[in-house]
Amino acid sequence: MLTKTQLADLLAEFGEPAYRGTQILDWIYKKRAQSWDEMTNLPESLRVALAERYPLRPLKHTLTKGSKDTTRKFLLELSDGRYVETVLIPASPALYGESSDRHTLCVSSQVGCAYGCKFCASGLDGFTRNLSAGEIVSQIILAEELSGEKVNNLVFMGMGEPLANFKNLCEALEIITSDWGLKIGARRITVSTSGLVPQIRKLAELPQQIRLAISLHGPDDVTRDKIMPVNRKFPVAELFDALRVWNSKKNQKITLEYILIDGINAGVEQAGVLARRAASIKAKVNLIPYNTVDGLEWVRPSDANCKRFKSVLSKAGISATLRLEKGHDIDAACGQLRLKKEKGAL
Repeated sequence: MLTKTQLADLLAEFGEPAYRGTQILDWIYKKRAQSWDEMTNLPESLRVALAERYPLRPLKHTLTKGSKDTTRKFLLELSDGRYVETVLIPASPALYGESSDRHTLCVSSQVGCAYGCKFCASGLDGFTRNLSAGEIVSQIILAEELSGEKVNNLVFMGMGEPLANFKNLCEALEIITSDWGLKIGARRITVSTSGLVPQIRKLAELPQQIRLAISLHGPDDVTRDKIMPVNRKFPVAELFDALRVWNSKKNQKITLEYILIDGINAGVEQAGVLARRAASIKAKVNLIPYNTVDGLEWVRPSDANCKRFKSVLSKAGISATLRLEKGHDIDAACGQLRLKKEKGAL
């Protein structure tokens, strides 16, 4: 899948009139054509040429797993035989205060991950490659087709580090937010990062008013170094300098994602440091009790400890949510997506 400008350049190369671009975009994003042959108002020679160079559907659905909480995880095969996972999450009115027709898609940006966050399954099998913009966008189209439901919120929190795939991410965001594309509002899109400081500064310059979430998981360098290897390159102070730049460019609050791990980062003193960090950039905090991952040794804190940690933040005036995870029973909760092929479907 191409951006509008890229498509115009390609059609000019083929010697085709510019209006063909509008026709093609309408077929792909409005009519949701599944093959170039369906585009009957295009010359056959153009359809053949496009089919040879650009697969209209670069992903193939392999497996759906359904959770008892109605979360669905889709295993998708890429054209090179590799796999990614994407997760469709229904809203919980009790948690989000919204109706259950709000559907959030957790999108992957890479095959595997190179950043090795110590709580996360996605990097256990290493990094293979970036997803193209078309492969990113196709996750949304396929999820809507498979579920029969409109995706109205996106979180780039699936497999991979989105900001390490910056060019393709930006192209995908253009397609997703444009009137000629999927037309999903930028304020309904959240990009999550482990803390790539230069790319955060670059992302702040984009015209779209997208939201930003930071996988923080440690309020100071000593704690964060144990969990987030990226902290050795971009320590906490440097990261928060970049977040202040983001605040100067954008109008939404930053979200600090914080997975609570027993004996590592879930102490009351650490909650106090986190409160001060959040206050310094007027951020909100999303607390996530650790989700079990095969092959990792971390332990989830007790519910009482999680609530105690949250209360420290709340008393300091920080907007904090203690997330009730979804999809844990199908390995679709935060930190559980990984590069693997599974047998059998639900």
